[in-house]
Amino acid sequence: MSFAAVALVLGVCACGSDDDEPEVAVAEQVAGIYNGNEVIMVDNEESSNEEKTYEIVKATDTSVDIMVPASGMGPMTIPALLVKGITLTKNGNSISGNVGSYTGTVKNASGDERAYTISGVTLMFSDKKMVATFSLKYGNMPFIMTTTFTGEKK
Repeated sequence: MSFAAVALVLGVCACGSDDDEPEVAVAEQVAGIYNGNEVIMVDNEESSNEEKTYEIVKATDTSVDIMVPASGMGPMTIPALLVKGITLTKNGNSISGNVGSYTGTVKNASGDERAYTISGVTLMFSDKKMVATFSLKYGNMPFIMTTTFTGEKK
């Protein structure tokens, strides 16, 4: 009988491993501050090419929100814009996310509310690097801005 008790205890103890750590949620793996280069194209011409900081915030275990930094100068400044609910998927060591279109409103420097639509959002993460691409229609501007950001996590 004591042999059966010892066998049962050893059998139960052998099933688990202290090395098995739960995998960190995919959104937690990419959340953070990314510094890098942002290029904005308008009508296939480079409008802006400068260093920027993007913030990725965990929304759920499998989705993130992204804060696109302000761009432009003076009266042409576009304030920071939020895109919510970007669903992430993991494939090997790479994580990607996309959303077809996100519409929101934001107050500009004058305090006026402006609508914006960010479409074709694609995020790609590998190691500590991120590439983000999207198109932006802001307020009554007659053109669409296409943005590519390449950055590294702080």
